[in-house]
Amino acid sequence: MTNFILFLSTVLIWGTTWIAIALQIGPMPVLLSVFYRFALAAVVLVCVLTVTGRLKVPTLRQQPFILVQALSLFCCNFLCFYYSARYVPSGLISVVFSLATVYNAINARIFFSERIKPRTLVAAAMGIVGLALLFGPEVFTGIKGESWKGIALSALGTLFFSFGNMASRRNTASGITPLTANAWGMTYGSIALLVLVGITGTRIVLPPDARYLAALLYLSVIGSVVGFTTYLTLVSRIGSQKAAYATVLFPVVALTLSSLYEGYHFTPLAIAGLLLTLAGNVVIFARLPQRWNSAAQN
Repeated sequence: MTNFILFLSTVLIWGTTWIAIALQIGPMPVLLSVFYRFALAAVVLVCVLTVTGRLKVPTLRQQPFILVQALSLFCCNFLCFYYSARYVPSGLISVVFSLATVYNAINARIFFSERIKPRTLVAAAMGIVGLALLFGPEVFTGIKGESWKGIALSALGTLFFSFGNMASRRNTASGITPLTANAWGMTYGSIALLVLVGITGTRIVLPPDARYLAALLYLSVIGSVVGFTTYLTLVSRIGSQKAAYATVLFPVVALTLSSLYEGYHFTPLAIAGLLLTLAGNVVIFARLPQRWNSAAQN
């Protein structure tokens, strides 16, 4: 039940962050918006852990992997996704991001010698095709002259996300809790972003209005502090291959909300895609009969 709650929480939280991100697009430079998000998240998480006496200082030996998690999850991946939106529609970015399930399976094999489960690849294929059907024309008509830049940035951002998953697994195995790793990781990530702000000469300006501040608060506290904690805790409990399937469901939540509040209508093709992505959940999480498990391992 705990794993289900963690999975559902991650999907619902990250499936709704698109609303807040949309409110941040335009009035502020992308680099500055990402910096504000993780700087505020770091301050909140470090303060909470300090007050509750749960903030631990990683050892010198653990620091490099904290840094990898910081740059992968709280810096580079978000910059790739934000900038990719200049070249391709969000639907196509979501389809590319759903490759995280495959990336995690391959990286878990490389870094942890974990066997790639066929059901993971089957579920990933169902999710990717399902999302392509769900977004329909937006995916296929959104590919234009410079779309390859957006696709490449989305793929690179997903790879960074996967590397962050691997670093988190290693940190958990070494005794660092997701909360502690996130606190230091968000701190290091925000410092790296601030360095990039200086290098690029990005002008630092204050948030323009209350709407932006509300979006920032949601992204920092709910989307980052809570969302990353639930997701990375899930990775430590059920493995990176299964946990990554949550990335397939984020767009489903987003489109469902859009149908309720923005007039989006599910077409027959979109409904087929929705059913296919949900079926992928059954494939990746269903318990197989013991004889099937034994056969799969032989």
